[in-house]
Amino acid sequence: MGVKSKDETTTAADPPGEDGVCLKAKMSLLNGVTVIVGSIIGSGIFISPSGVIRHTKSVNSSLIVWIVSGLFSMVGAYCYAELGCMISKSGADYAYIMETFGPFLAFMRLWIECMIVRPCSQAIVALTFSLYVLKPIYTNCDPPDESVRLLAACCIVLLTFINCWDVRWATRVQDTFTYAKLLALMVIITTGVYQLATGHTEYFTFEKTETKVTSIALSFYSGLFAYNGWNYLNFIVEELKDPIRNLPRAIAISCVLVTVVYVFTNVAFFTTLSPEEVLNSNAVAVNFAEKLYGPMAWTIPLFVAMSTFGAVNGILLTSSRLFYAGACEGQMPQILTMIQIKHLTPAPAVICICVLSLLYLQVSNIDALINYVGFTTWLSIGVSVLCVPWLRWTKPNLHRPIKVNILFPIIYIAATLFVTLIPIIESPVETGYGCLMILSSVPVYFVFIYWKNKPIIFQKLVGCVTRYLQILLLVSSTKLPAKV
Repeated sequence: MGVKSKDETTTAADPPGEDGVCLKAKMSLLNGVTVIVGSIIGSGIFISPSGVIRHTKSVNSSLIVWIVSGLFSMVGAYCYAELGCMISKSGADYAYIMETFGPFLAFMRLWIECMIVRPCSQAIVALTFSLYVLKPIYTNCDPPDESVRLLAACCIVLLTFINCWDVRWATRVQDTFTYAKLLALMVIITTGVYQLATGHTEYFTFEKTETKVTSIALSFYSGLFAYNGWNYLNFIVEELKDPIRNLPRAIAISCVLVTVVYVFTNVAFFTTLSPEEVLNSNAVAVNFAEKLYGPMAWTIPLFVAMSTFGAVNGILLTSSRLFYAGACEGQMPQILTMIQIKHLTPAPAVICICVLSLLYLQVSNIDALINYVGFTTWLSIGVSVLCVPWLRWTKPNLHRPIKVNILFPIIYIAATLFVTLIPIIESPVETGYGCLMILSSVPVYFVFIYWKNKPIIFQKLVGCVTRYLQILLLVSSTKLPAKV
């Protein structure tokens, strides 16, 4: 061990004293795996096949996109393992960018993720959950929009209560529904293997493959959307037991498992559905079940609903820690730094992400909004991976329990530039909206964070609101590690 250098002290989060209120390390390796798998496998695998085939045009090339997307995620996750063990703070890429590039770029990342991407994603997955729950009831028509939104809201509120009550409850929910979604996918994969064995291979060709570079890049948007969540365990690294040992193991196991499952699930779909049928479907798994399972076809919508329920829980569990990490750095309201006294959960942060998600349920076209910020999401993750070579250069003496080959971050950054910048040519409007969303963080940063000498009346108002919420929620400030 030895004495820490000044650089090491600024990044390593020493455990709070025993008399402080703090987040506890309650999560095992298995919990870590289920958090990542449960966060990745949500609605994506059931809706993204149509997006990939739309831009690749052929089944074989779409399978290549799924494989490459998995490898791309693995490389990024490998780089995050070094960062997560070196900068052991909740907040993941936000914490990494803060330590490497400073508060301004970190806030831009925080703003996009907290205010738009996470609540929008949670709202979409919750809507998918309610749609599949109601699907067997409304067999001859689409469920009423009001019913879908109300059930989605109930899903979010229920999981908010669970995450506020006990981290163990939240991880048990994650474990249970992760097993359920893997069972559903195993049923689909097993059916696909049977279909292959009986000669249903007519759709597996490279015919009509799209070769335009812009289309290839856009196809990765749908593929990578389905893999989104591989970095979520880094957001709660402070609550993971023995993170230096368990973080890289959980990431490696999860990414390999999800890639194998995704590829074989797509193979199963295309043993039964033509590319045109997949392209025109909003619920590929349901169409697959209707063709093969007869009166038991209702089981697949049920399993998809369970899958998305677990995904909502995973997003809520990890997103609340991002709010918490931002507040600890002074870039979010102080109330979000507080921990529920009895249950030791970041209840204010959990409730905040819940409220934002409920607001986004009122938006009629959330999918378009997610598309607008899709390129910014992957670009910001690319900036996080850039922290690896940057810190190697600027702070070579930092303690690195895991040290990746420098080629991995270079490959990932180059691939990120390809999948984010090339589509600008094909979809400049969506990219323009994404840029505006990023730039909206600039005035917020300078007014609420950079400007220190705010009027007294404003400071008193914020203080009163904070104290009222503290009493209402029975929360207390954490005992944070000292900063140099």
